[in-house]
Formats: sequence, C-alpha cells, structure tokens
Amino acid sequence: MPTPFSPYAAYIDHTVLAADASQATVKRLCEEAIELGFKSVCVNSANVALAAECLRGQAPLVCAVVGFPLGASLSAVKAFEARAAIAAGAGEIDMVLNIGWLKDGLLDQVRDDIADVLQACGAVPLKVILETCLLDDGQKTQACEICRELDVAFVKTSTGFSSGGATVADIQLMRRVVGPAMGVKASGGVRDAQTAQAMIDAGATRLGSSSGVAIVKAQVATSEGY
Repeated sequence: MPTPFSPYAAYIDHTVLAADASQATVKRLCEEAIELGFKSVCVNSANVALAAECLRGQAPLVCAVVGFPLGASLSAVKAFEARAAIAAGAGEIDMVLNIGWLKDGLLDQVRDDIADVLQACGAVPLKVILETCLLDDGQKTQACEICRELDVAFVKTSTGFSSGGATVADIQLMRRVVGPAMGVKASGGVRDAQTAQAMIDAGATRLGSSSGVAIVKAQVATSEGY
C-alpha cells in the first residue's frame, strides 16, 4: 500500500461524473487512487465494471452514484441501479433522494424511496445526497432525520450538478442532526486542502472531489469540476 501524500487522502472519494467521461479518464482516476491512497473512485454506474477491474486487488473502493443527478427516478429504478452497480463491483452507493418530494413535505415517500435503495444495497454502505443548495434548513434537517432513522451510512451534501456545493454551515447542521456516529460527506466545490480541512473541522468524514490530487499535493485545482 503506497503512503498517501497527506492525511486527506483517506477521506477522498476521487470523482468523475461528467457525461463525457472517457474510459481513459476513469482508468487514470483509478491509477491515482491506488498511488495516493484515496478511499474510493466515484463513477456513474455504467463505469463501475471498468473501475472495478482497474482496482481489483487494491484498497480503493468503487463508489457508484444512483438516480443521479436529479433524484427524480422511480424508486424501483434507483433500487435496480443500485443492485446492478453492486453486481458490477461497487462497494458503496451514493443515491440522490427525491428533492421535489422533500420540498413538498412528502416525507413518507422520501423515506420509502431511501428505504428501497437501502434494502437493495444490503451490506453495501449507502450515502444519501440531499442537494443542500435547493433546500432550506428545515428541509435539510428533515432529510437528515429520515436518514438517521433508517441508519444509512452517510448523508451527503451535493451532486455538484446544481446551483451550489458543500458549505461549512451545511456540514455543521448535518452533523448536529445525525449525531457523532453517522458519516457526513462534503461534495461539490471541495477543490483544495484549505477547503478540505474546513469541511473536516465542521464534521465531514468523507470528501467527494474531482480535485483529489490537488488536495493531497496542496496544489490549486486547475478546473471548476466536482
């Protein structure tokens, strides 16, 4: 196992979720994850099998996004995608909850949607993406309470495909609601070591970023990616 460049490496889900992500890009991220000791490589479900093959026998996991990026798929479709991604080699699942239902106060439907995917995941950890930039604090609290009650592995701030990403204030709120044991993932806009440290200080236990190399090497990210 290589020695990571920094303590941040073990927090990072090294991420490529762009619609035009090539197989060469996925392979490069896997190589970087192995070299630098990242926690996982996070990809769309169609790229799971490739990433799993690249990471076979190595420490980094394959993380797959489900119902991404809108969260408005049928629950059965999200559950099917989760099962298929796990069969292809995913070791973690990041699902987007149904944001419209949450904003409408349809909390039972939100709970059932998450529960369906959680059941499909079995022993594979599930992270639930709230898309915090579209929610008020009360809605963020409700979503975190549902996730806490269902005992999912993580709550996660953002897809990186909407109007904003992770903020320190949102991480603090999420940590307060879910308590000390559940994972909290900051994603969207975490592109340098200073921001990574701020999120960790606020309570994040995982960081989703396409700028993982810049973070662990204390460089400035060269793109406006995830």
